[in-house]
Amino acid sequence: MKKLKLLAIIAVVILLSTAIVSCGSAPAETAEEGIGADSAVEFTEEAKACIDCHADETVGIVMDWDDSKHEKEGVSCIDCHEVEADSPMALSGVEGHEDLTVTVSMLVAPATCGECHEDAVESFHQSGHERAAVQYEAKDAMQTLIHVHEGRGNEELGNAPDETGCQQCHGVTFEVDETGHPSPETYPSAGMGNVYPTGEIGNCTVCHSRHKFDIAEARKPEACGGCHLGPDHPQMEIYENTKHGQIFATEGEEWTWDSPSGEWEPGDYRAPTCATCHMSGIGDLETTHNVTKRLYWNLWAKVSKVRDSDDVMDMWYGDGEAGRAEMKAVCGECHSTTHTDNFFATGDKAVELYNIEYWAPIEAMRLELAEAGLLKENPWEDGFMILHYYVWHHDGRRARMASMMGSPDWAHWHGFFMLQQKLNLATEIYEIRMETGEIETAAPWSLSP
Repeated sequence: MKKLKLLAIIAVVILLSTAIVSCGSAPAETAEEGIGADSAVEFTEEAKACIDCHADETVGIVMDWDDSKHEKEGVSCIDCHEVEADSPMALSGVEGHEDLTVTVSMLVAPATCGECHEDAVESFHQSGHERAAVQYEAKDAMQTLIHVHEGRGNEELGNAPDETGCQQCHGVTFEVDETGHPSPETYPSAGMGNVYPTGEIGNCTVCHSRHKFDIAEARKPEACGGCHLGPDHPQMEIYENTKHGQIFATEGEEWTWDSPSGEWEPGDYRAPTCATCHMSGIGDLETTHNVTKRLYWNLWAKVSKVRDSDDVMDMWYGDGEAGRAEMKAVCGECHSTTHTDNFFATGDKAVELYNIEYWAPIEAMRLELAEAGLLKENPWEDGFMILHYYVWHHDGRRARMASMMGSPDWAHWHGFFMLQQKLNLATEIYEIRMETGEIETAAPWSLSP
């Protein structure tokens, strides 16, 4: 009996050992035998060389590509990374690339994606995302905030807030060395508005992350939430507080995310995501990568106005009236006309309230204080100017954005409730300065908004 038990234990140990060895070796076998096997075309020898080498050197990249639609359609590494020999992005002197018969680049500009996805790239260039990097790079006040105030003027380290923060959403103008490698100050950048050495702008991989480039990933709110969150544009948090966001959180994992472009409709999902409202081909609307197209107001500006400019670099870019009609068409796929019209009437009222009762008075006070010489040279040390900034850049944006997205807590408690407190305090500072003709001496902690 004891011998039988001992033999049974030995057998179990052998089986477990075999299973462990099999599990440990499975990925290697898959990588060695299965990569590229689903492709509809035969890859060139150059393409196979890239795949074979990178399957060892950067296996994660190759496995993502192997699980992509690109692999199934026969789109290889070279199809995206090959450039002309005289391209400013062309790599040279790369160890392991000595035998390459083509010239490649690390950086892939949207024009490459546009060879197959022409409409998507064209409409992207017509969106507000197009100006994401060039706009903030051109703002003196923004650059001063980043490098002088946040970076403390440190010549060696002062660019860190930009490199780790701003450019990772806005994008950056890439700089490359003589070998075509981008500089550590500008790469890696996950920014939407990256500017390439060729002058091209954009970054498709922000939403369709490389090297899988999955349409399902881009349709989920998290794709937008990497940048559209935080105190000054908390669309992700706002969405989570909406009824739409609550439904997504409850059952979103069960929805159909991989329908073909232009065919993703209600029934695949029960509530919209960011992509549904701003991009998707829904009802009679065409799919677009112009995320500005369906917008009525500019909700991030100091004062909100209806969009009426055809200059993509203009802050009022867009056709607000046409945008509102398209957005209502999106809503109309699930809601009645009365529901939709009343929702936008309420949201518009909140935007106008901000314009008239918050921005107009605090800006008028700022102009008077400036004319009287009653503002500090450094606005980030000035109690009034800090409040002025928060009224439009943080609380005012939250109130307006949340009102137009149906998020009650962010519209009220994070929005108008905070706005009225800051306006009241700013008004008191204004009255003291105008009455005394002096800038008050205040304890630093009393300046906190």
